[in-house]
Amino acid sequence: QVRLVESGGGLVQAGGSLRLSCAASGRTFNIYAMGWFCESQEKEREFVAAIGATGDSTQYANSVKGRFTISRDNAKNTIYLQMNNLRPEDTAVYYCALGGGTNVASVEDNDYNYWGQGTQVTVSS
Repeated sequence: QVRLVESGGGLVQAGGSLRLSCAASGRTFNIYAMGWFCESQEKEREFVAAIGATGDSTQYANSVKGRFTISRDNAKNTIYLQMNNLRPEDTAVYYCALGGGTNVASVEDNDYNYWGQGTQVTVSS
């Protein structure tokens, strides 16, 4: 049974930073792509960032390029999302996902088989 547990969300002022973490268990971690998606009342689930199995390839949504950085530590079965210069429109629940059938960073949520419970990020203006 794959389990993904996110942490690190919270309330921050615009311009501030947060670092999200996602710890994985139950499956060999270092052969699968991982991703971050977000969802809010105003918008359906959308892609944020993804990283390939080895960490060599990454993808970002245009809205977060230059502000967010995705990384992974395969020794700790954990991925991270460093979020800088946060904006009120970044407010959402952030989910990590594991791509059970791919080792390549993907922007498509259909490529991800397992999802965490989410962590709330709230950015005040």
